Amino acid sequence: MTGESPAEPVDPSADPADRASGDPGLPRRTPVYRTGAEQPWDPEDLAVAKGRDPTPRNIERARQELERDGPAAIERTVP
Repeated sequence: MTGESPAEPVDPSADPADRASGDPGLPRRTPVYRTGAEQPWDPEDLAVAKGRDPTPRNIERARQELERDGPAAIERTVP
């Protein structure tokens, strides 16, 4: 015996997708996805992310888009 504790039994009726790959005794972890909209964005940042120069006109356009669409404005540009 190697001194390791025995693995906990696995429910044979459990869905294999609910287990971590490679180790049937561990639960599967749900991946956490981050999006660009999870952080605060300035109109200047959005204008530059769209490939525009941060001119007053482009910044104003981005400000209006952020105000109108909120996080969706960012998600369209930086998924």
